[in-house]
Amino acid sequence: MVGALGLSLVGALLVWSATRNAAGTAYLTRHLVNTALGVALAAAVTRTGYQLLRALAPALYVLSVAGLVLLLTPIGSTVNGSHSWILLPGGFSVQPSELAKAALCLGLAIVLGERLDRGAVPDGRDVAVAWAVAAVPIALVMLQPDLGSALVLGALAFGVVALSGAPKRRLALALGLVTAGVVAALTTPLLSDYQRDRLTAFADPQADPHGIGYQTRQVRIAIGSGGWQGQGLFEGRQTQGGFIPYQQTDFVFSVAGEELGFLGAAGLLLLLGFVVIRSVVVASRAQDATGRLLALGVATWFTFQVFENVGMNLGLMPVTGLPLPFVSYGGSSMFACWLAIGLVNNVHLAGQRR
Repeated sequence: MVGALGLSLVGALLVWSATRNAAGTAYLTRHLVNTALGVALAAAVTRTGYQLLRALAPALYVLSVAGLVLLLTPIGSTVNGSHSWILLPGGFSVQPSELAKAALCLGLAIVLGERLDRGAVPDGRDVAVAWAVAAVPIALVMLQPDLGSALVLGALAFGVVALSGAPKRRLALALGLVTAGVVAALTTPLLSDYQRDRLTAFADPQADPHGIGYQTRQVRIAIGSGGWQGQGLFEGRQTQGGFIPYQQTDFVFSVAGEELGFLGAAGLLLLLGFVVIRSVVVASRAQDATGRLLALGVATWFTFQVFENVGMNLGLMPVTGLPLPFVSYGGSSMFACWLAIGLVNNVHLAGQRR
């Protein structure tokens, strides 16, 4: 809780720095409100009885899938080439793929954990059910299309199945299928032109010099100019000059790199790593296999998403539109991350009661 709250508050400063010249304190206020609501969600999940939480898992999974299905109807809205949003009254919006991550963590942990709790290793049937549970939201997310979220869901599922002790040959088969799916997405018209331009710009930054290529180039300039100690909060030339579009979401790490420098950005990564490590520690102390897999699923989710977000800021990974957990601006991402903290806390309290 402390690590996640620290990240959210540091994120508030970075989001404010990236948006204050254009929008004043509007984004700062929303980010803090989202954080407060996220903490409340985490507290509610933490205090939910462990057995009740397990009983509610199927309903939560069905609700998350229903939200993804709604996106395929006229209710869904397109933002940046991805039909991933449901617009709500009052200017609010929700991204169901973010909430599906928490639901999938819980669902996979229960599917694979029950056999482990009986002293047996998950067999082929259990693994097949787990892949089916994961395949439904992944397929629906790819139909939006949202490659970034689909990759997170796939990495989460692979991590939980692998850590459950499933047969290696089935893991190899699943990895092959995932690889084939990614290749198919890149070589067919499944992805939107906007997303395809992002991937093209990764391979050749000069391919779209006035679009995503310009954006990624400005991000690298910002991070590279930060040096060891940075240019100072609210003093970054690229950030304060507004040279990086949507910097408060996908590229908020570049604010840390430019204004806080290598030391500040490294400190941010250490704090993110602390949250992941604490999740692993909770998993090692869990009272049962379901709790252990649930906490490990959260750790896998955060690890992959941090790697992808920071990687695309540094030019080491293609731009996929994934936010930095707790730090980037966005209500759906913030709520999903705090729900994950609530799940880990629930596992921790269940182990203490034992």
